[in-house]
Amino acid sequence: MGLKDQLRNDMKAALLGGSRFEGETLRNLMAAILNEEVAQNKRDEGLEEAEIDKLIAREVKKRRESIAMYEQNDRIDLAENEQKEIDVLKKYLPEQLSEDDISTKVDEVIAGMGDVTMQQMGQVIGAVKGQLGSAADGAIIAKVVKEQLTK
Repeated sequence: MGLKDQLRNDMKAALLGGSRFEGETLRNLMAAILNEEVAQNKRDEGLEEAEIDKLIAREVKKRRESIAMYEQNDRIDLAENEQKEIDVLKKYLPEQLSEDDISTKVDEVIAGMGDVTMQQMGQVIGAVKGQLGSAADGAIIAKVVKEQLTK
């Protein structure tokens, strides 16, 4: 069963089982997937698993940004709601790598590229993201790359 089918089944089970919050969160995710399929003109064949992973990671990132804004404005109740949505969505993401694992991969990429300068930071980040996919947070990758290049 593909990830999209799993999401659909989990959404139905949550709504029928009385877990309205989880069901609504998954319904919103399914709507985001549908929007992306339409935008990419892939409505008939659907998105690939890797694309769905990226989309889920993007949805989690949006919610983290919302949490930061809500906390700045002392709206802890709304921030908690966003955190609950993140907890639901994280179940469908691959296991996130630790900063040490990311650092190891960054070292490998830099070694493979040869003599790398700060001006090539974007290229290094892109290469690492390409290899790790949604298993690593882009902000952590950027932080690690910057640390490695400033040594």
